[in-house]
Amino acid sequence: MSKAQTKAETLQAPSLREMANAIRALSMDAVQAANSGHPGMPMGMADVATVLFTEALKFDASAPQWPNRDRFVLSAGHGSMLLYSLLYLTGYPEMTIEEIKNFRQLGSKTAGHPEYGHAPGIETTTGPLGQGIANAVGMAVSERLLAARVGSDLIDYHTYVIAGDGCLMEGISQEAISLAGHLKLGKLIVFWDDNSITIDGPTSLSVSDSELKRFEASGWNTARVDGHDTAAISAAVKTAKSDSSRPWLIACKTQIGFGSPNKAGKASAHGEPLGADEIKATREKLGWPYGAFEVPEHILAAWRSVGSQHGKIREAWTKLEANAEAETKALIAGRDKKAAISKAIVAAKADFAADSAKRATRVWSQLTIERLMPVLPELIGGSADLSGSNGTRTKHHVSVTPENFAGNYIHYGVREHGMAAAMNGIALSGSFIPYGGTFLVFADYCRPSIRLSALMKQRVIYVLTHDSIGLGEDGPTHQPVEHLSALRAIPNLNVFRPADGVETAECWELALAAEETPSILALSRQAVPNLRGKGEENLSAKGAYLLAPTDGARDVTLIATGSEVGLAVEAAATLSKDGIKAAVVSMPSFELFRAQPESYQMDVLGTAPRIAIEAGMPQSWFEWLRKSDAFIGMHGFGASGPAGKLYEHFGITSAHVVEAACKAIAKTS
Repeated sequence: MSKAQTKAETLQAPSLREMANAIRALSMDAVQAANSGHPGMPMGMADVATVLFTEALKFDASAPQWPNRDRFVLSAGHGSMLLYSLLYLTGYPEMTIEEIKNFRQLGSKTAGHPEYGHAPGIETTTGPLGQGIANAVGMAVSERLLAARVGSDLIDYHTYVIAGDGCLMEGISQEAISLAGHLKLGKLIVFWDDNSITIDGPTSLSVSDSELKRFEASGWNTARVDGHDTAAISAAVKTAKSDSSRPWLIACKTQIGFGSPNKAGKASAHGEPLGADEIKATREKLGWPYGAFEVPEHILAAWRSVGSQHGKIREAWTKLEANAEAETKALIAGRDKKAAISKAIVAAKADFAADSAKRATRVWSQLTIERLMPVLPELIGGSADLSGSNGTRTKHHVSVTPENFAGNYIHYGVREHGMAAAMNGIALSGSFIPYGGTFLVFADYCRPSIRLSALMKQRVIYVLTHDSIGLGEDGPTHQPVEHLSALRAIPNLNVFRPADGVETAECWELALAAEETPSILALSRQAVPNLRGKGEENLSAKGAYLLAPTDGARDVTLIATGSEVGLAVEAAATLSKDGIKAAVVSMPSFELFRAQPESYQMDVLGTAPRIAIEAGMPQSWFEWLRKSDAFIGMHGFGASGPAGKLYEHFGITSAHVVEAACKAIAKTS
């Protein structure tokens, strides 16, 4: 190419199609270099993304954390090169051309699917289809909640989503769009990449829904456009932004792998490199005469201008925010309330320790929330239609409704998966701490989102009640037996199972303090005795501790969690009558105990025989038990019946603990 031609290009502003072709070229080049990835979606949605970023999306690439920025969520995360290309082209920090070249390589910021925290501009981790659109609902909720508190002059942003056919096939999509429609989240705009292709072939193999009618039935506005007609896309976006009465679905009819002469519109464009020959042919068809990873100066300059075009708006906002009240600024930025939380928890513990009444830990949790709400107004509660059963709502709560986002309690309905994903979106937005309740057994319904809370290091608190066979007559369909072990297997997830009121308060404090770790609060339906006395130290912080030490060397150690700690205390009292010294260890958190020094672990566990007691499956206990030790708990599904009878039926009683302890001691004598 001649110097004269190059200079002429720099003087002429590129068309939207040329800017979109930069996305296509980078995407197919990166996938080819990695010999892995998904070029089809970025190539198909490049025109939509170009219109969105150049004309609608309010952002400043130099300030990725600007609180009033519009959010862009790539729900179809397999098309990650669309996002990475946009971040590079618009000039986001850290997203260099070298990162584009290192797509899908170990240690790169350009992972196979977008990962929150890897690079600025990645708003959430996507890839499991449907999660992104549900996260976006949470982000849109957070915008409304924050605007209601600080004013729309400071917080007024849209949340945009690109979702594919697969996202809309996933069941979580219905939970998400139903909730969004009900709440009338009018600043949520979803672009559906309607390319009619899945991995197996045409979507007609597996689905024949009318997506527009489905969204309309859920209370959304809808529009349909040619996804390669930039003028039509632009008009649709303007219409959607001008009418915020309801959320919007814009169906964009696209061709997967647009520009590829032999693979466009075919499943072969979805999840594999185009191949060197096809890339060459695609360059020719698109009129892109540049080398691999090469973006000509005039096109890159146009994109960089897009990345900075809202800089003055952002600067004006910063000045406005600087003059806001301290409380407003603190809420927008997210604040450290550890001291206030600690003071409230210490007071709660003192009251709980003085209370001799037996209560379920779900009730102690509710009483703890009552103490927290006045000092932590950014705590946003909710439940999947089990508020009374979960104890997640208190006298301090006001329902969030389409007319009132000044509320602080979200009725998620029977949408556990959608609730968990929306809470991730709320947490990602940065101002609020979400918690939501359901039964522990239904952790299975929201496990993918719990896993993503952990992967993204988000402080989301799951209040999961009815945590064992102790729920009684509802039977094995509702009795979680494998769930504690299954949840403990998720990395970076704290699973708390408190034994009484004091431990419940302590576990709430720990969950709120864990800013980069989500938490499970596994709570009982049945009443439990208060076992702890007054004391300010948070003993649960070490994961396990000697609740009842022995006078002198112990003969056996009884280790339990939750409602079974009381059984261990009873068993220890019985054993003491026979001269057997049994130490009782309460272990509310395996994860926190695992993080303690080995010396502390040995001081707590001791060398004597160990008996573990938990009304669940034993798998997660093998970390703490030796072959000679014993486990008292479940070894199969539960049954329907009164809780007391079930504990007797399955051998989870103080008498069985005493028997197991005596046998274990006999083996060592």
